[in-house]
Amino acid sequence: MNAENAPAASSGSAATKPWLIWTVAGALALVLGIGGGWLGSRLGAPTSDGATAAAGTAGACDATSVAARVLPTIVTVNITGSASGVGSGEVVRQDGYIVTNDHVIAAGTGEGGRIVVTFSNGQQHLASVVGRDIASDISVLKIDATGLPVIDTTDSDAVVVGQPVVALGAPLGLSSTVTAGIVSALGRTSMLPADADHPAMIVGGIQTDAAINPGNSGGALVDCAGRMIGVNTAIATVPNAEGTAGGGSVGIGFAVPSNRAMSIANDLIDKGSVRYPDFGLVTTPITAAVAQALGGTPGLYVSEIVEGGAAARAGLKQGDVITRINGNPAIQPDALNMFALTARTGDTVQLSYVRDGATATLSVTL
Repeated sequence: MNAENAPAASSGSAATKPWLIWTVAGALALVLGIGGGWLGSRLGAPTSDGATAAAGTAGACDATSVAARVLPTIVTVNITGSASGVGSGEVVRQDGYIVTNDHVIAAGTGEGGRIVVTFSNGQQHLASVVGRDIASDISVLKIDATGLPVIDTTDSDAVVVGQPVVALGAPLGLSSTVTAGIVSALGRTSMLPADADHPAMIVGGIQTDAAINPGNSGGALVDCAGRMIGVNTAIATVPNAEGTAGGGSVGIGFAVPSNRAMSIANDLIDKGSVRYPDFGLVTTPITAAVAQALGGTPGLYVSEIVEGGAAARAGLKQGDVITRINGNPAIQPDALNMFALTARTGDTVQLSYVRDGATATLSVTL
C-alpha cells in the first residue's frame, strides 16, 4: 500500500523518493513464525522517582540500563481480526492502561477481533479498547491488572536535535527489542494512511535514526534516563523496483511527541474521547502558480462558512483568502487542520486574510 512522501525527504525521481509507512506488523512471515511486515506508512524535568538530567545530550545512552529500566513497561500487542498483526505499547498507569498507535489495534476492533498484550516476562493479558483517536493515531488499551510498572515520561518540548535516544518495541514481532540512535530532527509533520474519512497525522513529530521497523509502532522512544519522549509511529523507506513501499528501516523514523500522545491518552482514559476545536469553515488552497496565473493571492480560499461557527463569529466571509495563521504563511492545504489538531477549545488564533484586494487580520476563538 503506497503512502505519503515523507516530509523530511529531499526531492528526487519517482524511483528514489522515500515513502512514509506505518510500522505495524502484519504480512512478512519470519522463520520464527511470528507475523511481520508493514501496513501502508533541554532535558532536566524530573521523572516520577526523581531522576533528572542524567538523560544527557551528548554521546550515547547506556542501553543496558535503559533496557533494564524500561522493558518491563513495554508490551507486544498481538492482533487478530479482519487482519492479524503485531505492534507495541507501553503501560502508562498502574491499573492496566496501555498507550499504542491506533493503526496497530484497528484490525482488532471489529467483530471477532481480539487483542492480546505480552509483557517482557512472558505474561499475557487479553486487552480491551478504552478509546481511539484516529486523527493522532493514538489509542489506549486496558488490561485487568494492577500494580504494573509504568513508563516515565518527560517534556517532549525540551528534546533537542542530536540527543541520544533508545527505541523499544517488537519489530517484526520480535518482542523486547532495543535499538539506539539520536534525535535527527524535530517538528516533522506528515499525513498518515488511514480511513479516507478520518485522516491521521503526525504533528510536530520527532525524527530519529534509531532503528524502527514494522512492529515498533506504538512502542516508546525514550531518553537516556528511560523517560518517554515519543511514541514510535512511522518510518520512511525507499520504494522497491515495483514502485511500492519497501519494508525496512533506512534510519528515518518518526514518533508522536510524548506531550501530545499523553494529552490525548489522558483524554481517552478520563473522558472517553478527544475533541478538537473547529474553525467552522471550508477552504480550498490557491497555490502560488495558480494565483500568479489568475492574478489572485496565494493562500486558503474560504469556500464555505458555517453559520454560527468560530470563523463566522470572528467576521470571516466566503470569498476571503487566508494568507497567514498566527503570522505563518498559510501555504499548506491542511494548515488549518494541523493547527486545530494541536489546539484546545478556547484558544485564539490570528488569521490574516485578503478581501477585495485589502489585507486585514482578525482573531478567531476556537
